[in-house]
Formats: sequence, C-alpha cells, structure tokens
Amino acid sequence: MKIIILGANHVAVSLAENLASEANDITIVDPDADKLRELKDRIDIGTAVGQPSYPDVLRMAGGDDADMLIAVTENDEVNLVACQIAQVLFKTPKKICRLRSASYMSAEGLFEPGAIAADVVISPEQLVSHYIERLIDLPGSLQVLDFAEGKAQLVAVKAYYGGPLIGQEIRFLREHMPNVDTRVAAIFRRDTAIMPEGSTVIEADDEVFFIAAQRNIRRVMGELRRLDRPYRRLIIAGGGNIGSRLAEAVESRYQTKIIEHNPERCAYLSERLNKTIIINGASSDKELLLEESIEDTDVFLALTNDDEANIMSSMLAKRLGARKVMTLINNPAYVDLVQGGEIDIAISPQLATIGSLLTHVRRGDIVNVHSLRRGAAEALEAIAHGDSHSSKVVGKAIEDIELPPGTTIGAIVRDDEVLIAHDNIVIQTGDHVILFLVDKRRIPEVERLFQVGLTFF
Repeated sequence: MKIIILGANHVAVSLAENLASEANDITIVDPDADKLRELKDRIDIGTAVGQPSYPDVLRMAGGDDADMLIAVTENDEVNLVACQIAQVLFKTPKKICRLRSASYMSAEGLFEPGAIAADVVISPEQLVSHYIERLIDLPGSLQVLDFAEGKAQLVAVKAYYGGPLIGQEIRFLREHMPNVDTRVAAIFRRDTAIMPEGSTVIEADDEVFFIAAQRNIRRVMGELRRLDRPYRRLIIAGGGNIGSRLAEAVESRYQTKIIEHNPERCAYLSERLNKTIIINGASSDKELLLEESIEDTDVFLALTNDDEANIMSSMLAKRLGARKVMTLINNPAYVDLVQGGEIDIAISPQLATIGSLLTHVRRGDIVNVHSLRRGAAEALEAIAHGDSHSSKVVGKAIEDIELPPGTTIGAIVRDDEVLIAHDNIVIQTGDHVILFLVDKRRIPEVERLFQVGLTFF
C-alpha cells in the first residue's frame, strides 16, 4: 500500500515505523529537512521536504497514485486543507485527518459526504480523555481496552501478594470462579512477555492482561489483587483540551477540581463546566496542593502539554499523599522510565492515537488495534466474513485454525454474547474475534487470515 504521512512528530514517526515494517511504501512530508534526513537513515521510507498542504509538495510525495493520506501535523488547518487537496486533485481513496480542536469535532455536518473531504477524523484529546475515564472508573487497573463497543474488555492489573491466585496455575482460575468465564491473554514478568498456558503460575508483581465480559471484570480483578475502593476525589493539573474534556465527562460522578495557571482559561472553564471547581495557580505549588487537601485526593492527574511539569507535579502530589497518580507523557522515551515508581500510570497519547490510526490502515475487517504495555504486544479485533469455502476461519473450531506463531484468540463476541475462547468453539460469520500477538511482524498474516477469498463474491 502506498501511504503518505504528513508531519514528522512522534505520532507520525511511530506510525511510519509500524507500517514500514509491514512492507508498505511510506513517504513522510515535513518542512524540516534535517529531521527527515535523520528519519530516512533510521527507517526505510521516502521523504518530501515542504509544506504538507501545498499541492506541488503532495504531488512530489507521490500524491498522484497514493492509496492513503494520513494528515497528522500539529496544525488542524493544514491537515484539513491537505485532505481537501488530496481529494480534489488526486482523488486519493482514503484520507485520515487528525484534529485537536473541539470546535471542529463538534461542528455538525462538517464531515458529511460532499463537505470536507476527510474519510476518517481522529481526535487525540478525545481518545485520551476517554481512555483516562475508563481507568478512573476501574480502580486498580493499569490499562483498560474496549472491544465490540465495550461488550468485552481487556484489563491489565498488577498481581499483588495475598491475591487468591498468586502462586497458582492459571487453570485454577475457573475453579475459583465457576460461574465467570475469563481468559488470561498475556503476562509481563520483569518486562518480558509470557504467552500464558494452563500450567503457567502467576507470580506477585506480574502484569496480567485478562479478557472478560464487561460485567465480570471486577470479579476477575479480585482474584488477582485486593480490589481498590472506588475513587471519589480527583484533582486535574491542566485545563487544556484533555483536562477539560475529562472533567466534563466525570464531574457528575466524582468531586473534581482543575488547577490551571492561565486566568483567561480559568474563566472559560468556569463557564463551560458545571460542577468542577476551577483553581487558578501552579500544580507544582506545594502550598496550593496542601490547601486543596492533596492528602485526601484519590487520583491526581497531570494533563498539561509539558512532560517535565507533569512528572514533577505528579511526584510532588504523590509525596504529599495523593492515593493514585496518573501522568500524561508525550515523549515515548519517558514512559517506561517513570511508570511504576511514584507515578502509578504513565499515559502516552501517541499510543492511543496510533492504535486508532492503525485500525483504519489494516487490511481485512480489522475494527480495533490496541498496543499492550506500550507496544510490547498487540491486541486486534477482527470481524469474520464469508463461509467455510471463502474464509480461512469461518466454520472452523478454534483448535483447527492455523494461527501465526505467538498468536492466540482470547474471545469472540457474537451479537451481545461474549464467548471466551475455548478449543471447540466454531467461528461464525459476523463474529468479532479478539486476538493477541507478541510479535507485531505477524500482523499481516493475521490480516490475511481474515480476508475473504474471491469465491465469496
């Protein structure tokens, strides 16, 4: 597939790395020649220097015969104009546009057929705020991922000493919970991925990823660790797009405060939000945090655009008594450095955005792509189509499907029913199949597995 990516930021580079490793023809467009030269030395891609929305630059990048344009520059207007030009001049089949402004996202009719020519619109702020909301709603979780519109969830938790299953084999999970079906999809032990089997013993401090129907998630968590009491009080550091979206989503259920240093932004937030308390000040001000009862706060969320400020205010909040600290980290290199110490959860907006982007790039009917543990493994949701003659999966029992090495099926969602994968379950057309891979290089093989043969047509 010939893909043009506009922008050379963290999201664009991570996306290029993912796609270039899967034998796609990738070209990145950016005005910064030095940055592009460095990328070209590191990744097998093409580059084009220039303004990403200029018609001549897009033509130089291969716009005449590109299969897809992915506009992920930091400028919303550049992304919108580039998509429009790609449609008008080049008739590019698929155009993906990243937008950050809530004003564009909320405008009715802007992206309907015949309007702005973006086939897919992705808002990082919307994705990240929704992701954080799920973490708040499920105390003790490290990662919460939805499949089949939330009918099934994949949850990561750290196994603690004293949990009922610690030191026992995974197969005993069913004995502990005879009325709940679940599957351990992956285990990370000392930064190494383990493909779990029935005889695998869960150890304390393992990061355990399990999948279950949404209604059963809390019960399964209780087998692996002591359940945290529900959160009540939140302090959000930073009233930008992510902070304000999150506050708007949770203020009716939690006591929420926002600390914002810009007085004009504070005035805007106080008009937009109904129940959230807006505080003008610095989130790294120790006296201010103490005045706002940081020691009684259940979750402190550092959500500004400054990684260093987020890290420092989070460490301060934790030392002053905040029960849980979640920190937004834009630089992927920082994420593994800070998580697990005084910072409980480091949130990478790039990973959330890339997962959503990859969903629209995959071949076959791949409707969800999620990175587990910041890219160490992948979870895919694919829809099975066809019949036993045209499909490699439909009509077959799970034990008879030739999966790529290191790939397992975790669950199947059929209509409103969540079926945890067992060897004798037969895949039917229309099933949402949730798979796990510890080797991303196998993704094209999984895509081919779910592509329908010509006989289906």
